Amino acid sequence: MSPQRSNQDQLIEGALRCLERLPAERITARAIADEADANLASIGYHFGSKDDLVTAAVIEGLDRWLDEIEGMLGDLLATTAAERFRRASFVIQETRQRHTGLAQTFFAAVAKAPHDALVREQLAAGFRKTRPAVAALLELGDDEIGLDAAGLALAQFYGLLLQTLLDPALAIDGERFQQAQQRLSRLAPAEQQ
Repeated sequence: MSPQRSNQDQLIEGALRCLERLPAERITARAIADEADANLASIGYHFGSKDDLVTAAVIEGLDRWLDEIEGMLGDLLATTAAERFRRASFVIQETRQRHTGLAQTFFAAVAKAPHDALVREQLAAGFRKTRPAVAALLELGDDEIGLDAAGLALAQFYGLLLQTLLDPALAIDGERFQQAQQRLSRLAPAEQQ
């Protein structure tokens, strides 16, 4: 008999697989342990609870989604930042359906965060890590303003993702996204020379 695997990475992988194929209410500690081929008690040992493991898996999944977007934009390294932003909206549209379970669980964690200090800190740490990555991806700069701009891009992404989860007809994709973005940019006065 082979030894039971129960390390943190295997549990996160098991939780991510559960997020892909199960509705949130069916993601149990037992389902994750079975999917990870791990001992049920290892969840408490490594993460404290099933919910904390799922939150860690959601953050890892969101990081992987960002990596996927970055990889799909890899052929645009020589283009302008504006073109990368425009293309990113198309890539998000192409990948969104695959990540529906992840997105639903992310919003559940966000709803829990005001009442759970650990979840709140895990999510905040995820955003602290993601802002610089988005700033680099969109060539916004690594100064405070660049990180703030990345925060606004993330707010737009998550806001639209939430609306789309509530009703797919609320999706703003492709050319509509570009047109809406251009109209919205009219609200920002041009920088005076």
